[in-house]
Amino acid sequence: MSTYELPDLPYDYAALEPAIDQRIMELHHDKHHQGYVDGANAALDTLEQMRENGDYGNIKGVERNLAFNLSGHVNHTVFWENMSPDGGEEPEGELADALDEHFGGFEQFKAHFSAAAKGVEGSGWGFLVYDHIGEKPLVTVAENHQNQTPQGVTPLLVLDVWEHAYYLQYENGRGEYVDNFWDIVNWDDVSQRYDEAKNATVLGQHSH
Repeated sequence: MSTYELPDLPYDYAALEPAIDQRIMELHHDKHHQGYVDGANAALDTLEQMRENGDYGNIKGVERNLAFNLSGHVNHTVFWENMSPDGGEEPEGELADALDEHFGGFEQFKAHFSAAAKGVEGSGWGFLVYDHIGEKPLVTVAENHQNQTPQGVTPLLVLDVWEHAYYLQYENGRGEYVDNFWDIVNWDDVSQRYDEAKNATVLGQHSH
């Protein structure tokens, strides 16, 4: 029984047009995300075999595969839910208050996040995460799916800036893709993730 499974999209492949084309969504979800699910499960299977036969000769590579593929699965799972054909506008409530407090307002957060996502070297992601130690939201990036992201944070809003996420539609125009992403952000989903992360008791931190 596989540990990880590909989640269904919460909308039709064409639902995010014009921001993201139907064909991109078909390939991105059915092929790329499925590949990370398969890779993570394969890594778990290989690690189980290693424990059974006591041969850890390639442990470094297999653990690296697990980190890469499982991070890809996590990031995409959040990414699909972060978007909606009814998205856009601005966040409200406690998330909006947090962006005011820690970024100086929504527009400054948006500029920070956009610049970070546009500036990722090669393949990667822009992230808004909740830092459980500092008890506040942070903008971070990842190269590939896992490199450069602080440990112990919860993803709230993620943007895939691998070329497979936009190239068929935008070619090398990553900036336009990032700008159009704001039209489909599902702030209800992001706000729910923020509320749950803020109220979680992890890493020795207790909510106030």
